Amino acid sequence: MHALKKRSPLRRVVLASAATVSGLVMLLSLKPHTPPEIAAAPAPAASSGSNSSAGSGGSSSSGSSSGSSSGSSSGGSTSGTRTVTGETVQTRWGPVQVRITLKSGRITDVTAVSYPTDNPRDQEISSYAIPQLRREALAAQSARIDSVSGATYTSDGYKQSLQSALDSAGL
Repeated sequence: MHALKKRSPLRRVVLASAATVSGLVMLLSLKPHTPPEIAAAPAPAASSGSNSSAGSGGSSSSGSSSGSSSGSSSGGSTSGTRTVTGETVQTRWGPVQVRITLKSGRITDVTAVSYPTDNPRDQEISSYAIPQLRREALAAQSARIDSVSGATYTSDGYKQSLQSALDSAGL
């Protein structure tokens, strides 16, 4: 005869307690979700080499976001490789700033200099939104790109900073 079909209430209490304890042990043994690594596009080695060899034509742009809201550019003539950094755009979730690399008037690389990373959710959103926005900007060769679903504020800031960089480059 099955253990639960017996009329003894003590057996039911023992079995229910054992099931509850087992369920609690399994629940507490679950590992918390770890945030994904942020996928940031690495700066190309060619653009950093051309910045130092470009001569005295432009001011060199630093690799960190200094909080200034004006765009800056570095590099030589329009036929060479040059790097232009767009304005820092303050979004609801944090600042977004984009740096573009141009060669012969075409965008060859787009790097997010700063983007929201204050908490794990910001990092998760940025880890999928920034690479998607980079791909679209390279394909479109303009700031007319689609926003990433779930990252509307970051997408809008990215597009504004990208447009600022393009305006500074004269494109």
